[in-house]
Amino acid sequence: MKAVVFLGERELELMEFDDPSPGPGEVVLAMKASGMCGSDLKYYRAPKDGGGAAALGLGALSGPVIAGHEPCGVVAEVGPGVPESVARRGDRVMVHHYKGCGVCKHCLTGWTQLCTKGGMIVYGATGHGGHAPYMKVPASTLVPLPDELSYETGAAIACGTGTAFGALQRINLTGRDTIAIFGQGPVGLSATQLAAAMGARVIALDISPERLERAADFGAQATINPSNLDPVAAIRELTHGEGASLTLDTTGAAEARAQAVRATRTWGTACFVGEGGSVTLDVSPDMLRRQITIVASWTFSTVGQAECARFVAERRIGVDHLFTHRWKLDQAAEAYRLFDKQNTGKGVFLM
Repeated sequence: MKAVVFLGERELELMEFDDPSPGPGEVVLAMKASGMCGSDLKYYRAPKDGGGAAALGLGALSGPVIAGHEPCGVVAEVGPGVPESVARRGDRVMVHHYKGCGVCKHCLTGWTQLCTKGGMIVYGATGHGGHAPYMKVPASTLVPLPDELSYETGAAIACGTGTAFGALQRINLTGRDTIAIFGQGPVGLSATQLAAAMGARVIALDISPERLERAADFGAQATINPSNLDPVAAIRELTHGEGASLTLDTTGAAEARAQAVRATRTWGTACFVGEGGSVTLDVSPDMLRRQITIVASWTFSTVGQAECARFVAERRIGVDHLFTHRWKLDQAAEAYRLFDKQNTGKGVFLM
């Protein structure tokens, strides 16, 4: 089979791989949809001589690594020792894209990415991912896809939308809240859509007019472009001078993170989701003297992924609308060139 491999320095290749066969406790999925996530860009852009390129065989594999960590498909083959209650041929499933030891306290509660034993695998980075016709994974990573949801929606929930849902759960968002969401890429836009569905008032921030327009379509009651005005002052103006009860940074940018904290009202909560980077805060005025809580949220558990899927299905949320571009695998070079500009919506490969 041919599958997408990131070479680094904004190059990729469709490489030939053997079709996978399941071992004990494993299944092979026939991929139906594999989402493109902002996290993929760090491997796509990484230097060829090291850095973070998945193609360099970091972690569990010694050779090229198939990209893609938002997999969704159908169980095609079941390996020895997998009970029918866990996986059967034809099951529609998402993948929780991490593998841990399976026995530590975090793995046993579905948080395999927090495994205490080391050697954790991230599919699409240190283990073969979903940008391929087939994908082999442990049966324990499977999360059922409700019949009401498309494979595209399942791919989104497998990382970006699931991450947004997990963050909103971490900060206990309710319909009483006003939340300011910094960044309206796939994760931020998902947070806007989900928070609106939960009844909250959403203020969306981004420097892209196109993304702000989409945020309004997805339920934001107000939009702010930080390149045109002071976002902290603008949020306070929209909240009777108090600030938002909750803020969420999905950008990972130092300035946006600091603004998220400063735009949070007294006794409020700021949440960081965006990966990497750093932030500098003046502890007394920014935190202590306003009793601010700062929360970190990293993706979700297997249980959380299933809860997100059920929430989306029961409320008939149009997660499919996140996707502005649908691609075939042989269009991967064009797809990532466009996605690299970060001024469009979400892309997905359909098999």
